[in-house]
Amino acid sequence: MQYAKAITKNVRVPPRKARLAADIIRGMKVEDASLQLQFSPMKGGKLLKKTLDSAVANAETQLNVQRRDLVVYEVRVDAGQVLKRAKSRSKGSRVPIMKRTSHFTIIVAAE
Repeated sequence: MQYAKAITKNVRVPPRKARLAADIIRGMKVEDASLQLQFSPMKGGKLLKKTLDSAVANAETQLNVQRRDLVVYEVRVDAGQVLKRAKSRSKGSRVPIMKRTSHFTIIVAAE
């Protein structure tokens, strides 16, 4: 089986929310997965679509396969860096705010 992959790092969306969009496309054909992500109301879906398009472009140039013959083989959303911020609260205290990021990995394979 021939594979092509694309990685996007430090995307400013929490991994837990991005995994909801990743679960939708796991194992689908690329054309169907692209449509699902395009019309998804989730922010993670739109960002995953960019990575999916990159993986498809890699497959078309490196493996010489057409878009209609590709399947989403693996979708992985890992935790990235955490931007740590603080918010002031009552009586002079502070509460931490964690702004989480994600790393997307999409591998497409020829059928």
